[in-house]
Formats: sequence, structure tokens, C-alpha cells
Amino acid sequence: MLEAVAYLGAGATAKQIAAHTQVPPATAYRMLNFLVADGFLVRIPDLSGFALGQRTSELAYAASDSAHVRTVDEVLGAMRSETRHGLYVASFRGGTVRMVDMDPDHEVVSAPTIMRNPHAHAVGKLMLAYTPRTVETLELRAVTAHTLVDDRSLHADLARILATGVSFEDEESRIGRAVLAVPIRARGADVVGGLCLQGIAGRVSPANSELLDFLVQGAKDLEGLL
Repeated sequence: MLEAVAYLGAGATAKQIAAHTQVPPATAYRMLNFLVADGFLVRIPDLSGFALGQRTSELAYAASDSAHVRTVDEVLGAMRSETRHGLYVASFRGGTVRMVDMDPDHEVVSAPTIMRNPHAHAVGKLMLAYTPRTVETLELRAVTAHTLVDDRSLHADLARILATGVSFEDEESRIGRAVLAVPIRARGADVVGGLCLQGIAGRVSPANSELLDFLVQGAKDLEGLL
């Protein structure tokens, strides 16, 4: 109704508004009366039509004055200015890893490579922990000598991820590389992806509280953006 009045202009009649919105006239009259009573519409002086009311202006002002919603690119850009480590974001909605933002200055493993051996990658293990059905058909292959290749060790690692909210890859997919990953949540609190930080093994670790706090805050900033 409000959009119709804005489109048709001040003085739009109930009949015109009903035709524009394809709403039955009786329903349109009733809705227009409610909107007038609540201040969203007003009747023009000769009572022949309607115009937008003060409350509609207040809504428009509130929307224009609302806080800027940051994008994934903006959040990652700000984070990259504070660290030399590689940062990337991956989504795993539907049990499939998809890269959302890849660090332009660091070599990042491709999504298909992660999906071939998710148990060897930090974001892959994050996906396995939060979407457990993907574990059922998983073949545990060794990518390096450090890859977890037995069910008991992997399930213990996945339980640790759920308990701490941190996934750690320590030379499991490439010698010399370590990766931390923390969950990114949708507005409804479901985990839908991961924020990953990679660097040299020995320098990237869950024991580094400063690094971990930096990553967790980044994941909070990304909430609802995937």
C-alpha cells in the first residue's frame, strides 16, 4: 500500500491504489484505514485521496541513519592490515567447501583439494565437526605423515573442535604449514563456514592466545555475512 502511494503520488485514490496493488477494493479500503489510523498515510484535505504520512518519513530516516553493514571483503581487508599471516574465508553450506574470500598475497589450498581430504585441513575438519553426516562416507587417506588416518583420533579431534570452537591443522596437508580455523555463524546461529589463518608451523597455534582472539573477533564481525 505504501509503495503504491509513493508511486502514484499524493492524492492517489483508494480505487487507484487497489488496482495498482491488485488487492480487492474492500481489502484495500480496510488496509488504508489502518495505515491512516497509525499515521503511515494521511488523507489529503478534500478527502479524495491519500498521501504518505509522518511515520513513513520517520521509517525512511531511520533506515538511512542505520549503521553501515560491513562486507566480507571489508572485514578481511581490515584484518589483513593487522597481520602478515594468510587469511581466507570458506563456506560449507550443504556439506561442500566453497571459497568466499581468498588471500591475494598467500597461496591458499583450493576448495576441491580440501574436499578430497577434508580431514587433513583445518576448515575441512571444521565442516566435519559441524556437519557430522559428512563423516560417514569419509575415506581417511594420509596426505602427510601427520594426517589423522584412524577414526578414533579423528573423532577425538572433532569433539575437541566442538568443545573449543577451534580447528587446528598442523602439517597435516603440507609440511611446514599450520592453519587455525574458527566457525562463522549465520544470523540464526548455525555454523555455515570458517575463518582461517595460515602460517608457518610452530608460529601458528591454538596456544597463541593473541592470534586466537584476533581470529575469533574476526569471525564475530563476519557473523551473518555468508
